[in-house]
Amino acid sequence: MKRMFFYIAIVFAFVASAPIKNGYEVGDTASDFALKNVDGKTVSLSDWKDAKGFIVIFDCNTCPYSKAYNERIIGLNKKYASLGFPVVAINANDASESSGDSFKEMVSYAKRKGYTFPYLIDETQAVAKAFGATNTPHVFVLNRAGNDLKVAYIGTIDDNARNASAVSKKYVEDAVDSLLTGKTVANTKTKAIGCGIKWKNS
Repeated sequence: MKRMFFYIAIVFAFVASAPIKNGYEVGDTASDFALKNVDGKTVSLSDWKDAKGFIVIFDCNTCPYSKAYNERIIGLNKKYASLGFPVVAINANDASESSGDSFKEMVSYAKRKGYTFPYLIDETQAVAKAFGATNTPHVFVLNRAGNDLKVAYIGTIDDNARNASAVSKKYVEDAVDSLLTGKTVANTKTKAIGCGIKWKNS
């Protein structure tokens, strides 16, 4: 009996010490979601029947890094939406922690910037947690494989957050270009550079 309890304790300790997966890794299948857009409509990835994939960006109104990348994000959608990889931006910041990221402010911001892509609010922060998003901006490039959307790249947009003219490595563009030509993505993961997502206190 003592030996049995010993083995049970060993198994429990092994399970307890096993790393807990926190969000998606490259190669994982991303689940669909349904979030409210700034136009008041609910948006899901399944709404795009002919999409080859998506550039999902966790973003916000207020972070200086998000502001620095704003025109580049708009540019990504202009370049790739018509090729089958539209941008889908998601704001998961808790408005009670960052009042400038309220839904009302999101609507105003998207209108002022002339967004032609969805800007969704993740009020429960469930989608951000499912993806494993930590920063704004934080990019997840998804590639369609049959009926699934596989994570092909995770990380930052490029290698210079402060100065767009000084960028030498365009990670997101390189990833999408590779997928469009049927090539393997060379650099699948980089460190997301930006402000931490403002999580709910509870």
